[in-house]
Formats: sequence, C-alpha cells, structure tokens
Amino acid sequence: MGTCMSTEDGMTNVGRRQPVMARNQLRHVKKRDKEALTIEGQRDLLLALTPGRMFRIGASGSACTHTQQGRKGCNQDAMLVWEKFASMNDTVFCGVFDGHGPFGHLVARRIRDSLPSKLVAFWHDKLTSIEKIEGSEMEALGNGESTHTDHESNLSTSRELSSEEFLGKPVRVPPPMFEPWRESHLKAFEEMDKELRTHPAIDSLYSGSTTVTVLKQGQHLVVGNVGDSRAIMGTLDDNGSWKAAQLTVDLKPSLPKEAERIRKCSGRVFALHDEPEIMRVWLPFEDSPGLAMARAFGDFCLKDYGVIAVPEITYCQVTDRDKFIILATDGIWDVLSNEEAVQIIATAPTRATAARSLVESAVRVWRLKYPASKVDDCAVVCLYLDRATDEDMFTEASALMSKESLPTSLLITPQNQSDVGVECVSMTTPVQEIRKIDLSSGKSQDAGVQEIGETLNSEEENGSDHTDSKRHRSLDDCLHTDVGGWSALDGVTRVNSILNLPRFPDDASQSEMP
Repeated sequence: MGTCMSTEDGMTNVGRRQPVMARNQLRHVKKRDKEALTIEGQRDLLLALTPGRMFRIGASGSACTHTQQGRKGCNQDAMLVWEKFASMNDTVFCGVFDGHGPFGHLVARRIRDSLPSKLVAFWHDKLTSIEKIEGSEMEALGNGESTHTDHESNLSTSRELSSEEFLGKPVRVPPPMFEPWRESHLKAFEEMDKELRTHPAIDSLYSGSTTVTVLKQGQHLVVGNVGDSRAIMGTLDDNGSWKAAQLTVDLKPSLPKEAERIRKCSGRVFALHDEPEIMRVWLPFEDSPGLAMARAFGDFCLKDYGVIAVPEITYCQVTDRDKFIILATDGIWDVLSNEEAVQIIATAPTRATAARSLVESAVRVWRLKYPASKVDDCAVVCLYLDRATDEDMFTEASALMSKESLPTSLLITPQNQSDVGVECVSMTTPVQEIRKIDLSSGKSQDAGVQEIGETLNSEEENGSDHTDSKRHRSLDDCLHTDVGGWSALDGVTRVNSILNLPRFPDDASQSEMP
C-alpha cells in the first residue's frame, strides 16, 4: 500500500513555501534597486566632474546662475548650464527645473542630471538614422527616383509658423538641425517620465517638476517647455530700448486647450474660493492634489487624467539685437514682469552677478506684493548670446564665488541704475493702487508719496491720536528687512500643490529641532 498524505499537510507545506518565496523575491528586488542606485551614483559623479557643466551658483564665459531657497522648506528648484554640449563648441544647453510635492527636490535634480544625457543619446541615434536614409536616397537619386514629398515640406513650414508667429518674427523655414533636435526632445522627455515612474528611490506619485530648456547651437535656439517655468529673451530695439520677447507659454490649467484636454480625460479644473486666480487640477472623485500646472514630470496620480509631460518645442533664430536669455522658475514670474526682469539683467553691475540681482530683487518684491505669503523658491539661468572675454568673466566669477553674500551696492541702486522700477501695491487705501518704485531707494516715482504703510485704526480721520493702533513702515525698511525677522512669512503659503503631505526640511532646520 502506498503512503497517504492528508490535504491539510499539503496545504501547510505550500503555505510555508510562499513566505520563503516572497522573502527571496523581496531580497532580489532590493538587491536590484541597490545596484541600480550604485550605477546611478557613479554616473552622477562623472557628470559632476564634466568640464563646462555648471549646476550650482556660479558664472562662466557665457552664462550665470543663481538660486535661493524660499520659506516653505528645502529648495526644490534646480538649474543647469552645459557648455560644449554634445561635444560641440558652438552648442550650449541650459534649463531650470521647479519641483513640487514631498519629493519634488529629488525629481527636479533627477531630471537635471538625466534629461541632457538622454537628449544627446537620442540625437546621435537620429543622426545615424538620417545618414542611413540619406545614403539610400542618394542611391535612389542615382537611379532617377525622387524621395521628396510636398507633405514633408508643408509639415516643416507649419511647425515653424506656429513658433515664429508666437515670437512675432518673420516666418522662416527651420534649418535642418531643428527636426533632429525636435524629435530627440520628444523622445527624451518621454523616456525621462518613464524613468521617474519606475525609479527605486523617488516616489513621484504626488511629486513632480516643471522644466524649461534652451539649446543654443550657433545662432539657432530650440526651446522645450513643460509646466509654468518661463524663458524670455532680452532684445534691443531701434531706439536702443530693452524689450522682452517671451519664448514659452506658461502651460497652466487656465489655458483653454489645456483645460479641455484635462476634462476630456475625466480630470477636474477649478480654483478654490480663497484663491480664485489660480486654476488647479484635481482627481475625479477627490479634492486632491490641486496641481497648479497642466504639464509636469511625475505627478503620476494625475497622468491618467490629462496631466502630461509632452513638451512644447519651438524654434527661434538669434539676431544681432538679441543679447541674452533668461530662464527662471515661477518664483520670479509671480512678482516680476518680463520687462522688469530684462531691465534688471540688462542693468546689472556685472554679468557674473546678473542672475543673483534678479533673484534678490524678486525676493524683495515678494515681501511687498504678497506680505501674507511665504517667498517661493527662485532659480535663474542667464545665458548671454555674445560671449564675454575670458579675462573679464574670470575676474567677475572669482569675485562672485569668493563672497558669501552680494553687497548692497551690487543691487539696483539710484547711483548705478535709477530708471529701473517694479510695480508695488499701495496698502494705504482700500483700492489697490499701482505705482512705480525704485528697488533700492525705497522712494516712489510719485513725489507726494514717501512711504508705504497701513493704518490699522480708522479713528485717525477724526483727529484722535492712537499711536498703538496704527503702524507705518517705510518702503526702504521693507526692502532691507532681514529675512529672519520678516514676521509676515508666517502667513499663508502659495504652493503648486495643496496636497497635505510632509515637506522635508533642510539640514539647517533639522539641526534646530530638539
């Protein structure tokens, strides 16, 4: 007779094997992720040592960068300038990346480190395929066959038409370099988003980043944009006045086309009652996460509901009147107009300190326009289209890196630039009045207005003197108040996502915790 095994014993053995298999599988996944992170760390180390690649505060012969942490947690902005990009002497790649969400700083840095390499790889593949096609076309032409179609010609013209109409320049057929870079941008951005979805150390479900990049090859510009960061160009007109040409469109849910796409995918677009000017993207059945942009890397909770990472790509040809390009995150554009940013960069004391002047000017205006809001993170890349001499730029960059803070004299002052102003909201009347003010002198262009303040007691009109019931603050005090003593920063936070998840504090704040 054969042996007999009960069903219960068999089920027990199977049940014992399942936890062992699960543990082995989990161990294998951890080992794989650890190896992937090790390889990624080695690659990042090589990138940090790459000549011509600048991702921290600094300056080079053709660009300067600066960033400043806001009052909402760690700095989630990242930036990059890569000279001699793709091993070409006439090519520069630069970009700014604005992270949001609990892991937004990791997403922004990952894009900064991975996207350019992917772009170059796809570009080389595209050139290789073009060479093969051209070889076959030459062979076909030798046999008397034609390979050109009218459809291809019309397609190229239509692509250039949209970008040139937006820039307000005459329509031109794009050069041959544009199409390979355009397709490479589309593939690189798509691959970057896929990498974030499966990254072992970055949870991008409720975190993401905007991106705006500019690739300059000779006199040609290829601009890629995802989100609400912005790129503008400073140009001189016939009268020698500075003009601002916006190179990108802020891709926000308030745009009709963006909102239509999101609603077709069952996403919701509406603004909160306490901030009716900011449209946000919401899940179909939850009041979350409230994303303030229509396109972004990451944010995979909304990728099935209309938020995409497909870039808008435009082409522009540089002229002799075009002097520099400004790339900045929304922390700059929330408080400064395009024209004001161009004026600040154009009138900066030195090229090496231009980006820093713009950031610090924006921070000061933040305190005036939004006294109840916390200052947002700011990052700026300024790319000059005419290269400075190496000796001058080396001196300026050395002076910049040798000082921890910028002297007040390097900001816009009446002594060096008296015609640069920003719009400031007067708080002395119930109706908001816009006035032109000088950034550092603290004086309004209206001679009758010497200070900006707020009267807290209406009994002043009756002649009663209540010194404790009213408060006046001079404009100069507002502009030069120490950041640590700015009490209004304890107010409401303007954020890109209202998802209530913890933000990671920086090292300084961690050290202060008990």
